[in-house]
Amino acid sequence: MPSIAVWKFTSCDGCQLTLLDCEDELLPLTEHVRIAHFLEVTSVSEPGPYDISIVEGSVSTPEEAERIRWIREQSAVLVVVGACATSGGIQALRNFADVDEFRSIVYARPEHIATLGTSTPISAHVRVDLELRGCPIDKGQLLEVLTALLAGRKPDLPDTSVCTDCKRRGLTCVLVAHGTACLGPVTHAGCGALCPAVDRGCYGCFGPMNQPNVPALVPLLKRTGMGDDELQLVFRTFNANAEWS
Repeated sequence: MPSIAVWKFTSCDGCQLTLLDCEDELLPLTEHVRIAHFLEVTSVSEPGPYDISIVEGSVSTPEEAERIRWIREQSAVLVVVGACATSGGIQALRNFADVDEFRSIVYARPEHIATLGTSTPISAHVRVDLELRGCPIDKGQLLEVLTALLAGRKPDLPDTSVCTDCKRRGLTCVLVAHGTACLGPVTHAGCGALCPAVDRGCYGCFGPMNQPNVPALVPLLKRTGMGDDELQLVFRTFNANAEWS
């Protein structure tokens, strides 16, 4: 029976909770796999190697940089999930500032805090086999990846923008029709256009799509009233360290 291990790095646990949120779908899956390591669920941890490892979170400490290399060695397939694991997450805002200053302000004894100067995606440290975007990830995509891997086929994942999700759902474009700032034209699809479905602009939580045309979007965002400072901020949220252009 194939073994699955789920690992946490620097993150909020939201993507691991997405796996638990599968509920009814997860129970039949457990008949075909063995959960070897998943501390969000159980303290029982079996030694490797593992057939599939699912990693949530970014690398932001020296210990994590070492641990991800060990996990890669122990895993036949490495799947990274969420904005933290795929781009460094919102904590990658440290990449644009002085982390030592932050540490001195936040912690009473900063000398006891071991941290790196940057928060980086898993792919910056080891080879990654599959990535799932989002903050948090979509549980339908997660189940698709797991079932595809168990069946020995390629997962069917989107590689277009959120705009395609809007068109499939028959939604009116909030940017064109209402003048609402929206990152949908440059954001990776997968969320099902959750925000535009309630007349809100996309916040880009799934990160940049393949070859995003940000220079073409910026003038449209400026027409909604956004200034240069606001433009910088809107691209430095869930996927602060991602390459948007």
